[in-house]
Amino acid sequence: MKMMVEEMVQKGNTTSLAVAGLGLVVAGIGRIVGGNLGAGLTGFGLAHVVLGLADMFRTSNRS
Repeated sequence: MKMMVEEMVQKGNTTSLAVAGLGLVVAGIGRIVGGNLGAGLTGFGLAHVVLGLADMFRTSNRS
């Protein structure tokens, strides 16, 4: 697992990792808060995790 993360960072995916990491933090805060606000925060955070991970595996079109 550590090698996989290191390979992703070497490919220049630090922004994607940051987005996914912040999504995890926001989702965790949402679970702690609870209620309707917590559900919204959890969904928002999980969406960022999915988008960050999807961006990591996207091919780049650099010329």
